[in-house]
Amino acid sequence: MITKMEITNPQLAAAVLQVQFQAYRVEAQLINCDNIPPLKDTVKTLQQCGEQFYGYYLNNELTGIISFKNENDVIDIHRLFVHPNYFKKGIAQSLLDFIQHNETGFKKIIVTTASRNLPAINLYLKKGFSKARDIQVSNHLSLTLFEKNSS
Repeated sequence: MITKMEITNPQLAAAVLQVQFQAYRVEAQLINCDNIPPLKDTVKTLQQCGEQFYGYYLNNELTGIISFKNENDVIDIHRLFVHPNYFKKGIAQSLLDFIQHNETGFKKIIVTTASRNLPAINLYLKKGFSKARDIQVSNHLSLTLFEKNSS
């Protein structure tokens, strides 16, 4: 079940942070870079980020999260992650589909991921996103921006 989350609630923010850390530690190993912003978040930074959050619950357990901002007709996905125990179960796809089908008033969706994060890249390409450009953040980290026009 996918549910809107009130991220200003400290208990929900803490639950999101717990899953976020576990998921992004896997990504950090995958891309061989442990200096990624999601691993530096705190309950307070989540509460103040201004993003809309949705959680995927399986048997009352928070297993995946998507967050985004919808500004100027563009949905900018800031986070899409799944607890490692639930990888390859379609949760990220479900969250992405949910946003695309339930949000209104947008012309385009954008999302950025580490250029070496092949599972995320494959997901976005599978869901109809196109690679827009690469962004070199540091010697150890490059990001790839994907975009998709609304249908």
